[in-house]
Amino acid sequence: MENDVIYIDIEKQMLTANGPVNLMVKTTIPKGELVALFGESGAGKTTLLRILSGLVWPDRGLIKSGDAVWFDSKNRINLPPQTRNISLMFQDYALFPNMTVEQNIRFAQPQKNLAKVDELLELFGLSEFRKKKTNGLSGGQKQRVALARALAREPQLLLLDEPLSALDAEMRATLQEEIEKAHRLSGITTLMVSHDLNEVFRLASQVICIENGIISRSGKPEEVFSDNSISGKVQITGQIARIERQDTVNIVTVVSGSNQLIKVIAFDSDLENLKIGDRVMVYSKAFNPIITRLN
Repeated sequence: MENDVIYIDIEKQMLTANGPVNLMVKTTIPKGELVALFGESGAGKTTLLRILSGLVWPDRGLIKSGDAVWFDSKNRINLPPQTRNISLMFQDYALFPNMTVEQNIRFAQPQKNLAKVDELLELFGLSEFRKKKTNGLSGGQKQRVALARALAREPQLLLLDEPLSALDAEMRATLQEEIEKAHRLSGITTLMVSHDLNEVFRLASQVICIENGIISRSGKPEEVFSDNSISGKVQITGQIARIERQDTVNIVTVVSGSNQLIKVIAFDSDLENLKIGDRVMVYSKAFNPIITRLN
């Protein structure tokens, strides 16, 4: 079982806008899973990503990927970033503006594979932009290039630091679909920082909540955030994060703007005009919750 996880047990003193915080994280990341790091700014999420990538050193601890030791303070082991086979996607994309889309993606490959580049260009809808310089692309297109480049390395671990935070709601929903598709096809272990509960619920199979440097809760999103669910008479707008079939009905999970989860039972006829990502209103009528799409 140990070969199937990334083991993390680290401690790092941080200086944040709210003062000093001691980051103490002990957890395992199952290989092949998409795991979200959720919490307020300054909690230590981005610092943890940088520690895993080798850009920041912990004060003490142990990091292992299967049997491979990346960091061990007791034995003075600290593998440099280039030997950890990790891809870290920054918030500002960090693309090379003097290179074309194709050249940016090829640059990340340890061994050049043009067929893989073509596959990634097709997957992210970038084929028509392959010869275009990245400084002429829109924000959403740059995001796609950055994701394609991160996957081109075929890493053991993909680290995403709030990858969609700079995009509008419509583009964010579109790229959430592409991240989910890319993860499903590649099977690469992914650790994603997010402040967006809808994004976490839609993409992640596991979530780790960090508060003031320590893990406060972890598990499946529906279990971790179940205490935020709402019932009774409500009238709340939100976004559909998940639609699950259960026997003869459907369970629709809606995330409100205040990061609350609402689960509504819906029949097939109720879902004719609804899909994941739609903005909806949930309200009660005769004590029964009803979900309707917002135009």
